[in-house]
Amino acid sequence: RGAVIDHKVHIKCFESDKALQQGLDAFLAVHRPRLGLVSARAPLISNLTVWGNIALIRQYHENLSWHTAKSLAEGLLSRLGMAAIAQKRYSALTPEERFGAMLLRAAMVRNAVLVLDRPLSLVPHLRDGRYFIEVIGKLDDLIAEAHVFDYSWHKERYGVADDAEN
Repeated sequence: RGAVIDHKVHIKCFESDKALQQGLDAFLAVHRPRLGLVSARAPLISNLTVWGNIALIRQYHENLSWHTAKSLAEGLLSRLGMAAIAQKRYSALTPEERFGAMLLRAAMVRNAVLVLDRPLSLVPHLRDGRYFIEVIGKLDDLIAEAHVFDYSWHKERYGVADDAEN
């Protein structure tokens, strides 16, 4: 239950850290096979380049060659206007670049169910959640659906009305 921002993005807001964690854990358990997680709990691998982090999913799950996986990752980075970060590593990224790389890595799971775990904490200077919705929209063909898990006091930042169900 929660608010639907567009046809694929669902916002789930919680009153406490404990409630959020319980809701998130239950959701993750059900969707694990197609899960694409964007969370501080699942950071990029620091000794890999951005393209390497993104390509790793398809290399592992589909045995894609290094060259094919790299081309795919670079094309997706271009789609988000982030081609310039392909060779960078975690420590050299801005919060938006880090989020974009984590989102692309998560979207590499076939027919992914994306889960954004408290994305406003990943890019804290944003005034609202429209940025996340816009970036997800650019990957519409890669994902089945997206679920944002955050706190109830951020509802307005996502454009969720106070009377929306949690």
